[in-house]
Amino acid sequence: MKIISLGAHDVRFPTSRDLDGSDAMNPDPDYSAAYVVLRADNGLEGHGFTFTIGRGNEVCRAAIDALAPFVVGQPVDDLGEFARRLTHDSQIRWLGPEKGVVHLAAAALINAAWDLAGKAAGKPVWRLLADMSPQQIVDLVDWRYLSDALTPAEALGILEAARPSAGERIAFLETHGYPAYTTSPGWLGYSDEKLVSLAVAAVDEGYRMIKLKVGDNLDDDIRRMRLARAAVGDGIRIAVDANQRWDVAQAVEWMTALAPYQPWWIEEPTSPDDVLGHAAIRRQLHPAGIRVATGEHVQNRIVFKQLLQAEAVDVVQIDACRVAGVNENVAILLLAAKFGRPVCPHAGGVGLCELVQHLSMFDFVAVSGSLTDRSIEYVDHLHEHFLDPVVIRDGAYQVPTAPGFSAEIHPSTLQHFSYPGGPAWI
Repeated sequence: MKIISLGAHDVRFPTSRDLDGSDAMNPDPDYSAAYVVLRADNGLEGHGFTFTIGRGNEVCRAAIDALAPFVVGQPVDDLGEFARRLTHDSQIRWLGPEKGVVHLAAAALINAAWDLAGKAAGKPVWRLLADMSPQQIVDLVDWRYLSDALTPAEALGILEAARPSAGERIAFLETHGYPAYTTSPGWLGYSDEKLVSLAVAAVDEGYRMIKLKVGDNLDDDIRRMRLARAAVGDGIRIAVDANQRWDVAQAVEWMTALAPYQPWWIEEPTSPDDVLGHAAIRRQLHPAGIRVATGEHVQNRIVFKQLLQAEAVDVVQIDACRVAGVNENVAILLLAAKFGRPVCPHAGGVGLCELVQHLSMFDFVAVSGSLTDRSIEYVDHLHEHFLDPVVIRDGAYQVPTAPGFSAEIHPSTLQHFSYPGGPAWI
C-alpha cells in the first residue's frame, strides 16, 4: 500500500464564544485541528489530525505540507519505518528535534497512517495493535534515548506477560467498556450554578470522577471546590487542573489550601518541561494524599522517561496528538508499565476522545493489563462532527468497532468550519 496524495485542512471551531474549554492559561480557546487526508493506491483514505486551540493552526498545516515529500509516493505497510522516516530526517528534525510544530505535524500524519492501516485490515486501531505480536509492537518504537530506562528486551517481557490473558480483557471491554471521567462541569468560565448542575448530572450519568480547572484566583477555586464537593459527595473523585499556571512554591501553597476538599490529583501544576519542579511538588503534596499528573503538553518520550525516572508523576497523561502519534505513545505506555504508573489520557479538545480510547484499550489488553486508578478524560463537545464518534454509557467508553482510528470528520464539517473562509468564520 502506497500513498499517492495528501490533503491538509485548517479546521477551527468557535468554542471561545461559549467559553467551552476555558482554563487559567487558555481563557478563550477555539478548538482546532490541522487535519490531513492520505489517499492510498488501493482507494482507501487515512484521516488524522493534530490539535490546537486556534491561532497558529495554519503553522501546523504548513508543517504537514513540509513533511509531505516523506509521505507521498512512499509505502505505509511498515508503520515503524513510516514513523521514523518522519522524525529522523537530518534537516527537518533540526526544527525540533522531536518537539514543537514539526512534531505535531508528524503526529497528524502518523495518526492518519494508522487510520489507513486499520481500514485496510478491517479493524479498529486498538484491536489492530492488540492483535500484533509482542515483537511487532516493540518494532514500532523508536528506541533512541530510552535504553537507560527501558530496553527492547524489557518491553518484550512486559508484552509477553500480558498476552496469555488478553482475550479475557477484550471480552471485559466489550461488555463493560473503559472507565471515563468528565471535565465538562469544570471549565473556568462557567458560573457556579452551571458547575453544580453539570457535576450532579455527571454523577447521575455514572461518572466516578470529575475535573475542575483551577489556578486563576485562589478564593474562587476554594469556593468552586467546596460547591463541587458538596454537590457530588465524598465518594466521587475530583481532580483539578492548573494548566501550567504556577511556579513550584505557588503550586504547593495553592493545593494545600484546596486539600480539605480531597483533590484526587493536580494536573499540570507547573511547566511541562520542568521535571525537577514536578518532582518537588509531588514530594511536598504526597503527605496530603494529592497526586501529581501531567503529560498533555509533554513534548516527547524522553521527557516522559525523565518524569518517571525522577519520580515526578503519579499519573501519566498521554495525548494522541502532542507526541508523534501512535508509535511514540506506544513507547510511553511501555515506560509507564515499567515504572508502575497508571495512564489516564488527556482527551479535551476536538477529536482527542475519539483517538485516545484506542490507546487506552490497547494498553489494558496488551500492555498494563490493569484498570486500577485508570480512566479516560471525556468532554462532551464536537463529537457530532465525526463519522465514528465515541459512545459513552454509564460513565464508560464503549469499544469502537469501525475499522480505523475514529478520526474521520464529516466532509460538511470540513467545509463549514474551514478557516478562514468557511461559513462558521464569515
